[in-house]
Amino acid sequence: MDQMDTTTGKPDYPYFCPSCRSNRVKFSIINKSIQSIRKDAISGAVMERGEAAAVMEDDPVIQCNICQYTSNEMRFMKQAEREPRKDETPTIMYG
Repeated sequence: MDQMDTTTGKPDYPYFCPSCRSNRVKFSIINKSIQSIRKDAISGAVMERGEAAAVMEDDPVIQCNICQYTSNEMRFMKQAEREPRKDETPTIMYG
C-alpha cells in the first residue's frame, strides 16, 4: 500500500527530474492564487487589494530545485517509473 501525503491526502509517488536526470529529492510545488486589485489609472499605484484565494488544480506544477525545470507532476512521476531507483544496500566485504 502506498504512503499518503498528509497535506493532499493523495498517495506519495517518487519523482525524478526528466531534464537533469540527477535529482530525486529536491523539488518545489508551485501553487497558484488569484487576488483582485484596484489600481489608480494615472499612477498605476495599487489602491485596494482583495483576499488571495488558492486556485485548485488537478495536477500540481512541480519544479526541480537543481536545474529549475518546471512541469506538471505527472511528468516527474512517469520519469521515476521509467527509471526506478534500485533499493540496494551496499555489501561491505572485509578481506
